[in-house]
Amino acid sequence: MPEKTYYQLLQVDPAAEPDVIAAAHRVLAARLDPDHDASGIAEFRVKELNRALAVLTDAAKRREYDEQLAAEAALVPMGPDHNGHSLGGRVQAHEADGAGDIRLNFGRYTGRTLGELARSDPDYLRWLSRHSSGIRYRGAIMRLLPERDGHRTPLRVSP
Repeated sequence: MPEKTYYQLLQVDPAAEPDVIAAAHRVLAARLDPDHDASGIAEFRVKELNRALAVLTDAAKRREYDEQLAAEAALVPMGPDHNGHSLGGRVQAHEADGAGDIRLNFGRYTGRTLGELARSDPDYLRWLSRHSSGIRYRGAIMRLLPERDGHRTPLRVSP
């Protein structure tokens, strides 16, 4: 899922009728004339708007897209940290035994799962659980690195 939904890109309510969506598309696309933008950003934005229009004005595609958004909404939202600041982002709700299946999408270990890191670099996971960029993974990391003798050590996971 992109950072913004198609509804947000077109600046319309998710309950908007197709004609309202088409009107919003016309207004936004008119503001972005690719002929007057050498950077290519306007062209990219217009393509995004066109994709959003194509999905949201087709009943079957829109239904599928809304189902996809609903599935994403089943993800657990992040709450505030101990200082009351929002941590942002979302992590997938998971069972205790699925904690090792969570994939990182940032940093030097992009694409690696927490389970792989528990075996190969548990010190990084300890650091990540304390760092603002990884605090959302703290619960899963703690399940993967149980405390022993006051220190966190990785679970032995058979290959």
